[in-house]
Amino acid sequence: MTLTEEVTKNIIKRLLRGEDYRIEVVILINAKFLHFAIDFFKKITEAKLKSQDITFDWYKESFLHPKLSSKEIAINAGLNKKTINNMFNSAKKEIVIDASNEHYDLLYQSINKLVDNESDLELYLTIKFKNVSVDLNISESLIVINTLAVKRAELRGGLWSTAGKKVEKPLMQVLCKLCRVPENNYSLKIKGNKLSKDEFQREVDFYLNSVSKSYKCEVKLMGKGNPESADVVIARGSKVFVADRLKVQWVELRSNNSLKQFLNVLASLKIPHSSFQNPTEKVLDEIFKEIHF
Repeated sequence: MTLTEEVTKNIIKRLLRGEDYRIEVVILINAKFLHFAIDFFKKITEAKLKSQDITFDWYKESFLHPKLSSKEIAINAGLNKKTINNMFNSAKKEIVIDASNEHYDLLYQSINKLVDNESDLELYLTIKFKNVSVDLNISESLIVINTLAVKRAELRGGLWSTAGKKVEKPLMQVLCKLCRVPENNYSLKIKGNKLSKDEFQREVDFYLNSVSKSYKCEVKLMGKGNPESADVVIARGSKVFVADRLKVQWVELRSNNSLKQFLNVLASLKIPHSSFQNPTEKVLDEIFKEIHF
């Protein structure tokens, strides 16, 4: 999953204004999903029109064809590669193809049983493209709806995860630049100073460097539903914790004095700095030019 540079900047701006950043991710999910849906409907129209035999499983032949990528085959069957990998400890294409075909057959059987039990229910999906229309019966329509639901879930999970990872390091750089921390006193990895043997660098978001020591910093964009993600600051032995929603005294971006809190952290760790700049649109745009996203 990708997160555009513009969306990353907008998330940082919202965080520094004490606003909720999630609308930016939701907008991106909507845009990507709608683009997929339109493209998917076009492919369905073309595939249905090419089907010569009314009894032939045109959807399976067209959308689970081995020539497609593993990711496409899985999604079209109502699965995703991550689920298949969890089920079979592998996501090799031949495994994805077998798992997808088996799942599609089971899904099709379940849908047909449901249709038989709900005989009073009628559902037809008509897709019109370039003045040509195709009709999908209730079974075909439900398969299409299921595929769209799986794709939406995949996009949602992937982009929420990507948003947190993509924003963490640029956010810390912006905080340091707003507080005028010299570049030698922060880094994306250990710089000059060494960690003790019982510490580790894996997946650490950022480092603040004093004269004699490097301090690990952890960044988490948490929601009310996953406060347990804060536990990572203890597990990794981080010295500084920055989050968008906290009720404890660290750096809480959703508060009105988040930059002052960060100044207090810098002072306590003896990290050189000076009074912070007001994060106006102009100031942030100038800082963004110095940061690699």
